[in-house]
Amino acid sequence: MSTVIEQSVEARLVAAAPRMADIPATLHYDGTDPFAVRMTFPAPATLEGVDVCWTFARDLLAAGMEAPEGDGDVRVRPYGYGRTVMEFHAPEGTAVIHVRSGELRRFLEATSELVPTGLEHLHLDLDHDLAELMRDA
Repeated sequence: MSTVIEQSVEARLVAAAPRMADIPATLHYDGTDPFAVRMTFPAPATLEGVDVCWTFARDLLAAGMEAPEGDGDVRVRPYGYGRTVMEFHAPEGTAVIHVRSGELRRFLEATSELVPTGLEHLHLDLDHDLAELMRDA
């Protein structure tokens, strides 16, 4: 059984222009890193012209769909019916996107089937992680 879940989502970039641009994004979850979710934006959708990947807590995504969450680089909040707003803060500026909440829920349900919420600690290999850290020391 695979320990990785990837799901494409359509993100709508909130910008000053009257029409919001649709950009593809990919949500990624790896059961060997059970607390984290990654969201990747392809090069054509970024200012730098390279793929950009943000890593944040799975709990942040889940909680932010119900009420505003986050006070760091990634913030999530519900937006009306059926949308979730995600903010990504970097030194270069802030990107604000809307994502369909149903897509995020399907992703979170799939991650919970792989690693149930609250049982993430059972999927950590602390001995291996410690050995990796000490290898170069």
